[in-house]
Amino acid sequence: MLTVSIVDNLRVRIGAPVPRVKEGASRAMDERKPHTNLVGVDTRPLRQQIADALQGAILGGEMKPGEALVETEIASRLGVSRAPVREALQLLANSGLVETVPYRGTTVRALTASDVEEVYSMRTVLETFALRRAMARGALSLAAELRSICDAMEGYAGTGDWSSVSAADERFHHAVIARADHRLLDHVWSELNVRVRQIMALRNLQNDDSMTIVYNHLPILDAIEVGDVDMAVRRLANHIATAADLVTSTDDIEEDADRPALAVEVALPQGN
Repeated sequence: MLTVSIVDNLRVRIGAPVPRVKEGASRAMDERKPHTNLVGVDTRPLRQQIADALQGAILGGEMKPGEALVETEIASRLGVSRAPVREALQLLANSGLVETVPYRGTTVRALTASDVEEVYSMRTVLETFALRRAMARGALSLAAELRSICDAMEGYAGTGDWSSVSAADERFHHAVIARADHRLLDHVWSELNVRVRQIMALRNLQNDDSMTIVYNHLPILDAIEVGDVDMAVRRLANHIATAADLVTSTDDIEEDADRPALAVEVALPQGN
């Protein structure tokens, strides 16, 4: 359900509400017109603004799995025509955040244990590959950047600032990807990270020990600082697997009807 607070947040994200247009009128008018928000003029098409706003609500935990997204309601409450809302929902469906079932409508996509396993096993493959590549390009400079991020994360955790802890957590992992200097890898990781953020939002809503998030990154950082690539890769893989286990145990992750959840695995050298 679109609560008043969610609608208000969506309006802020897309800028001031635009005038309601008659059904059947050209949607080009909606999409050509720039919309002014808190940071100036937003020239993105209205469908993209609405999609980004709804994505923000989903990834921020404001809209939970299974929640209905009714095209007419969204259009009415945002003061826009139905066409850009319909297109926005299609963009979200393409990214896997929502699903449309005939005669039942569109909902925030429910997450299953298998979804988590697939997302996190792929994340493990991408990030461990990136870490080896990044350390080969400069372990000390990577470690310095990650240490700075961890220090900031600890400060946020100390004040209970969940959103900033989550943002710093994401920066930590993306720093590894960016340091790998691999454009295709960065693109694929960024696409996958949309699903990771949706999953992370469920964990953050149910786990109030934000300092644990900080501490879970430190063993990885320690291994990078001493230049032990195999140890760093192992610890990163274990970190991701632990996160997957924590998320799978939350109430909003559905049990699979057709197959059990699988453990996150990655081929790693033996040792500490």
